[in-house]
This record gives sequence, structure tokens and C-alpha cells, in this order.
Amino acid sequence: MHAETGLRNKIFDYTINTMLILLVIVTLYPLLYVLFASFSDSAQLVANKGFLWKPLGFSLEAYQSVFSNPGILKGYGNTLFILVFGVTLNMLLTSMAAYVLSRRNVMWNSAFTLLIVFTMFFHGGLIPMYLIVKGVGLIDSIWATIIPFAVSTFNLIIMRTAFSAIPESLEESAKIDGANHLTILFRIVLPLSKPVIAVMVLYYAVEKWNAWFYASIFLKDRNLFPLQLILREILISNSTDSMATGASSADQFMIGETIKYATIIVATLPILCVYPFVQKYFEKGVMIGAVKG
Repeated sequence: MHAETGLRNKIFDYTINTMLILLVIVTLYPLLYVLFASFSDSAQLVANKGFLWKPLGFSLEAYQSVFSNPGILKGYGNTLFILVFGVTLNMLLTSMAAYVLSRRNVMWNSAFTLLIVFTMFFHGGLIPMYLIVKGVGLIDSIWATIIPFAVSTFNLIIMRTAFSAIPESLEESAKIDGANHLTILFRIVLPLSKPVIAVMVLYYAVEKWNAWFYASIFLKDRNLFPLQLILREILISNSTDSMATGASSADQFMIGETIKYATIIVATLPILCVYPFVQKYFEKGVMIGAVKG
């Protein structure tokens, strides 16, 4: 009986492990394909019709073209500006609002929470939002991609729930020592909420890094375009001719294919490098914020 149970457990383990390995391959292969293609020789890549398990030849021509393009570098700068100032504003306002909503003695706390949650399901839509942004004079300003998205309701609710789990006795002790609410927030609540803070920073950072839709609506000056909007033009509009100067039309097409893959790697690599440093907080932070408060 024990031998039969042990055999079943082994079969089950092998099955699960095989499925997980296949899942990893399916998930990882597209990224590896893009990486290998970006380092491949353009002529060999265009001629290849099958799977790609390694770079076809080796060439840095695509990366040289990407980094020599002023539009890419300008887009990088704009995205970093949006990321730094946007995430800073996001975290400041979200943490302050979450602190207020997590206090049990705040008047009309439940009503405020209900009104905030209401915006998750019902909103005016794109046209009213555009009219508001235009009315306050933010059209064709890089702040149009930051200020209207200062607080995410979903992230606010997660952070509020996490703050609610902090014992009230800590706040009471701090008040006895003369601490005000800002002191309690920045010196007690936030240091005790590092996992959920790390998750919120990651959520906001990925959102800012990948944002392109509202930038395409609110921004007209190409000097203000974020990196993802430049990437969208390269991938969808095939606007790689200016990055493959000095080549014939056929060569421009082939080089353009590798430039697309190189641009994807350049645009994706920063987030991939940051994620391992916050991954250890990720699961804990999400679970803390998921507990009903």
C-alpha cells in the first residue's frame, strides 16, 4: 500500500514538474527570442523562418542605431522624469490618503471610502478627462502624464488595508510622546509597512514605465514623448528608416527588423533589473493588502 502511494506521489511530482518546466519555456522563450534577435545579423534574421535558439551571427549594429537615435535618448529622459516625479507624487499622496482612511476615529471615514471605491467602477470616460486636462492647461505638458494619475484607487485600498493592520497602541504611544500625524505616518506607519510600500512602488513604476496611451492623447510635441510612445511608433509605424541611415532600401528593411528587437530590450531591461530587488517583498506586501480591514 505504501509502495503504491509512493509511486502515485512520484508520478504526481513528475507531472507537476514537467508542466512547470513547459510553462517556464512558454513564458521565457518570447523574451529570449527578442534578445537573440536583437544581437543577430540582420540578413540572417530576416532569412530565418523557424525557431531562434541563439543569435544568428553576432552584431551590435542594432544597438548602435538605437543609442545613436536622439528620439530614443530623449524618450528615455522623459520616461525617467515621469517615473521619478510620478512615483514620488503617487507614493506621497497615496500613503497620506491611506493613513487618513485607515484611522478609525476619522469622521465620515466609511463615506469617504465608499466614494473613493465608487470611482473604480464608474468614471466619466476619456472625453471628460481630456476636457479637464485641457481646461487646467496641461495639454502638451509632461505633467499631463503625471498629475491626473496621482492616485490609483486600487493601490490606495491595498495600502489602507495594510495600514489598518498596524496596532493602535503604537499610535497612542506616539501621541503621548507628543507626535503629530505626520510624524506618526513617516516615522512609525511607513517604516512598519515596507513590504506593501515596495509593492506599491513596483506597481506605480511599471505603470509609469509602460504608459503610452494618455501620452499619445495629451502630448503633441515629440520632444515630450516617453520611451514607450517612441517604441510604439517604431513597432507599429515601422519608423526605423531614420535609424538605419547610409544603407539601401533592402538593407534598411533588414536592419530595421533587428532595431525593433533591440529597442524592445532597451525599453524592457530596466524593469527586469529592478524587479529582483523588490520581489522578496512582493508576495508579503500583496497578502497584507489583500486581508480585509
